[in-house]
Parts: sequence; structure tokens; C-alpha cells
Amino acid sequence: MNIETPPSEKPYDKPEGERRGIVIVNTGDGKGKSTAAFGLALRAHGRGKAVKIFQFMKVPSARFGEHRMFEQLGIPIEGLGDGFSWKSQDLEHSAQLARDGWQKAKAAMLSGDYFMVTLDEITYPLIYGWMPLDDVLQTLRERPSQVHVVITGRRCPPEIIELADTVTEMTLIKHAFKAGIPAQRGIED
Repeated sequence: MNIETPPSEKPYDKPEGERRGIVIVNTGDGKGKSTAAFGLALRAHGRGKAVKIFQFMKVPSARFGEHRMFEQLGIPIEGLGDGFSWKSQDLEHSAQLARDGWQKAKAAMLSGDYFMVTLDEITYPLIYGWMPLDDVLQTLRERPSQVHVVITGRRCPPEIIELADTVTEMTLIKHAFKAGIPAQRGIED
């Protein structure tokens, strides 16, 4: 470890631009993409802002830790899918669920009713070809100027990365699962 001297001057100038909704992308193979998005949702909700979370791969009946907590806090979270693709009995049905879910998410973004809309794991139906990328890009461009959008998932299409204002790539360095440790309740779900 290297010891550093703390900065004595502010390391940046205050931005002069307008305040507006931004597009934030959390992508990469490392853990923490959805967790970071949920943290932003909590931060916005704590400021009294309207938030809506759509989970493209989770089933509507999912009851993971985030669902239980968001329900207690009054943050709407909606599962739009039927789970992991390898568990699906009918991939065309999975694709249709993604397309139907996209219409709900699109309507929420365009309504202007929400300060923040989270599109959790939307990259998967995009890279599987289940949803039209052009419609997602157009909606991101045409949403009301005050609406923030948070996008999560591995292998985010470069077109979304180009359009986004903030992109973070989570890098996998080490993961307990690869060492044979199963998923832990309260950590992975």
C-alpha cells in the first residue's frame, strides 16, 4: 500500500452546465451493478423524489431482499421477466415478456412522473436480440429533460455507452462463487 498526502485544494472546478436528467450505466463482469443502482434509488427516494425500478430478468413474484425493503419504503419495483434464460422453458415467451416490459418502462420514462427510472438488467434482453435497441436509444434521447435513467447489466451495447453521461464498469477481480462458496442470502439476493 502506498501512503498518500490528502489533497489540500479542491481537485476540480464546479461545473457550469445546466442541471438535467442524466443516463447512468453500470456494466461489466464484476459484482455491484444493481446494488449501486439501488443505492441511487434510495438516495433519490430519501430526497423525496419519485423512483421506479424495472427488473428485466426477475419474475414479477420475486421476493429478494431488495423487493422486501423497497416495498417497506414505498419504492415501486417491478419484475418483468421469467428468470435466468437457462431456466426458461420458452425463450420466445421470455422475449415477449421483455418487449412487454419495455413498453411499461418506456411509458414510465416518457411520462415525466419519475425523477429516476432504473432499468435493471436491461442489457440482457438487448444483447439477446429480444428488444429493439433503436427504440431504447430513441426513448433515452426523447425522455423529459428532468428524468434520470439508470441502466445495469453486463456487456452494455456500445451505442448506449456512447449516449450515457456516466458509465462505470465493474471489474471482476475475485468472486466467492468461483471459490465454491454458494450465493448468500442478503448478499446476492
